[in-house]
Amino acid sequence: MDAVVILALVAALVIVFLVASTVRIVPQARRYNIERFGRYRRTLQPGLNLVVPVADRINTKLDVREQVYSSDPRPVITEDNLVVNIDTVLYYQITDPRAAAYEVADYLQAIDQLTVTTLRNVIGSMDLEETLTSREEINSRLRAVLDDATGKWGIRVNRVEIKAIDPPHTIKEAMEKQMRAERDKRAAILHAEGERQAKILTAEGTKQKDILEAQGAQQAMILRADGEAKAVELVFQAVHRNNADPKVLAYKYLETLPHLASSDNNTFWVIPGELTEAVRTVTRAFGDQSTGVPGVTPPDGAAGAEAAGGAAEGRTPELDAGWTASFDAAAAADEAGKQAAAAVSDAKAEAEAAKSPQIPRRGPASDG
Repeated sequence: MDAVVILALVAALVIVFLVASTVRIVPQARRYNIERFGRYRRTLQPGLNLVVPVADRINTKLDVREQVYSSDPRPVITEDNLVVNIDTVLYYQITDPRAAAYEVADYLQAIDQLTVTTLRNVIGSMDLEETLTSREEINSRLRAVLDDATGKWGIRVNRVEIKAIDPPHTIKEAMEKQMRAERDKRAAILHAEGERQAKILTAEGTKQKDILEAQGAQQAMILRADGEAKAVELVFQAVHRNNADPKVLAYKYLETLPHLASSDNNTFWVIPGELTEAVRTVTRAFGDQSTGVPGVTPPDGAAGAEAAGGAAEGRTPELDAGWTASFDAAAAADEAGKQAAAAVSDAKAEAEAAKSPQIPRRGPASDG
């Protein structure tokens, strides 16, 4: 009885082992290569798969997702004999699990070495400046070479990127100095351009300012001249319209004389030749028959006659040593103005008295 139980248990264990060996579950994005008696049989796809126990075994398990491989910096010599360290980043994907497992022993090492040799061939035909500025060209050439070589390995290279290009330390310092010099040059040029533009704008502003000031002064002078001309015209029309007599004109003439000496800077002033004639006109108009300038005593004899004759002819009388001035010129002009004003006031009073109606006086009533 015990032997039967033991045999049943052994049979059950054998069956479980055979079932476990027969069933293979492959995860998604994985591929299993199956060998039967050491020879490649087939590649298991994701899901539930059945194999022959003992005869079939899994040789390699591959991930068919896109992989990223970053290589270590490798020294590469440029065309101008400079050693630069370049490290790359490789993006690849397994398309044929059988070829990836049986066509190459270690596809990652093979890709790395192929990348280094291709970089040395590509960079060796370029100088340092071209190497630093031609990354896109280097990437495209690397991808073309790697894709062609890894195709038979069942691997597709999707993208190759140069992660860093490190030139020697001395070259870095020289490049930094060059870039600093270029920046200083551009800064100096921009500064000079700014100063030039500022000076041009300042000059144009000054020019416009001078032009506007000149135009403003011109307009002001024109308006002032127009105003003076209109004022003179109005005065002239008013004088002719009101038919001013010589008395008023002579009075206005004498009225302006004191203003000639009103300034502090005037040390002397010339009495015009028409002064005596104006004084005579005023005095003659108001009944004053005196001939002579107030405050000035004409001399006797020929000198007086000669001076009177010169004044009568309208010339400027010449004051020689025979003439004696009782006042200075300003005082004489003020005195003449006062007398003229008094004369005009008296004349206006007499004119108003003459215009007012005279009421006849009645005499004493006579009888019968």
